[in-house]
Amino acid sequence: MTSTPRRRLDNPADLAEGIRHGNRAALARAITLAESRKPEHREIARTLMKTLLPRTGKALRVGITGVPGVGKSTTIDTLGSNLTAAGHKVAVLTVDPSSTRTGGSILGDKTRMAQLAIDSNAFIRPSPSAGTLGGVAAKTRETMLLCEAAGFDVILVETVGIGQSEVTVANMVDFFLVLMLPGAGDELQGIKKGVLEVADMIAVNKADGDGADRARQAASNYRAALHLMAPKSMTWSPPVITISGLANQGLDKLWEQIELHHSKMTASGEWQQRRQDQQVSWMYDLLQQRVMEALERSNRSSSRLKELETHVRLGETPVSVAVDELAKLIGVH
Repeated sequence: MTSTPRRRLDNPADLAEGIRHGNRAALARAITLAESRKPEHREIARTLMKTLLPRTGKALRVGITGVPGVGKSTTIDTLGSNLTAAGHKVAVLTVDPSSTRTGGSILGDKTRMAQLAIDSNAFIRPSPSAGTLGGVAAKTRETMLLCEAAGFDVILVETVGIGQSEVTVANMVDFFLVLMLPGAGDELQGIKKGVLEVADMIAVNKADGDGADRARQAASNYRAALHLMAPKSMTWSPPVITISGLANQGLDKLWEQIELHHSKMTASGEWQQRRQDQQVSWMYDLLQQRVMEALERSNRSSSRLKELETHVRLGETPVSVAVDELAKLIGVH
C-alpha cells in the first residue's frame, strides 16, 4: 500500500483518492473522522462518504458472535487467514458496547488475531468508545463502507459485548454466525431465543481432540432447538456444523455455507431486500442519534434534560410529559 502525506489527510478529495488505492493511512484517518463528534470532522466524513458511495456495497458482510471463551478471535484469525490466502481482502471490525471506559484496544485486537495483524491483505479495527450501543453500531456501519471502498471484499464484524449487540450486528450484516461451545453442562448454555432467531448458522467450536464427540452431541441439540423455531427465511434453513478454529478444521465448510447462503439469497431477491432494509434502518438510527445530540448540545435543553431525568427516576414526572417538554425544546411539537 502507498503512503499519503499527513497534511493531505483532512482533504476529502485526497482521502478518497488514497482510499481508492488501498492506502491504510487514508483509511484509518477517514474512520477516525467518521467516529469524531466534531462538526468539522463530520462534514469531511459526509463529503467523503458521498464521494465513495459508488464503491461500497460489494463486500460480503459476516457477523460473528458467541459466549465468552468460545474462541471467536481464534476462529476469526484462522478464517480470515484462510480467506486472504485464497485471494480475499479481509477487514475485521469489533463491536463492543461494554468498552465505554477504555474504548477497546487496537493492540489488544491485534494480539488476539496474531496472523491477521501482520497480513498485508487484512485490516483490524476496534469499535470506538461511543457510550451507547447505537453509537458504536452507527460508527461500525460507516467503517464498514469505508473498508469496502478501500477494496476489502470480506467484512467480519465481531460482537465482543453481549445481549442487544448480537441483534444489532445481525441487522447490519448479510450473514450472522453464532459460535457455541461443546459440552459445557447445559448444552444450550448461553443461547438465547433472540440470538437463535437471527442466526444464519451455528458452529460448535473446539470440535478437535477430546472435544469432538461432545461437539457432535451439542450440534445435535442445537439442531433440535432450531427445528422448534420458525425460520426467518423460506430460502434458508440455518445449518449447524462443528469446527475447530484453533486446528483449522471445518472452516472450509463454514465458508462454503456462507457463500451458498449468499447465492441462494441473491437468487431469491432477499439479499437485496435485506440490504435495502438495513440502509433505511440505519437512516432512522442516525436520525435518533442526531436528535439526542441536538438536545445535549443546547445548554438550556441539556440542563433541563438532566433535571427531567432526575424527576423521572424519582417518579415525580411521567415519562410522556418529560418527552413532550424535551421535544418542544428542540422544536418538535
